Amino acid sequence: MLTPSPQDSKGQRRQTSKRMPAKPSRAASSSQAQPVSTSDPLKTLIAKRAYERYAEQGYRHGCALDDWLEAEREILSQTPPV
Repeated sequence: MLTPSPQDSKGQRRQTSKRMPAKPSRAASSSQAQPVSTSDPLKTLIAKRAYERYAEQGYRHGCALDDWLEAEREILSQTPPV
């Protein structure tokens, strides 16, 4: 994208290019949490229960995996086998 810049020494306007922000690297983007697909009702139930556990424990950080696994155990124990 070109943006107008101040006049040069001859009084003429010159164009300068505007730098675009760098794209995040794959390593940075892969470490971020992925959203739960709403098309999978089981994962949605587990995610909701895991968040409830997170809230019940005072929004304690660092226990997301434990909350997820315990929520998964709870939900799966209530679901009849296929």
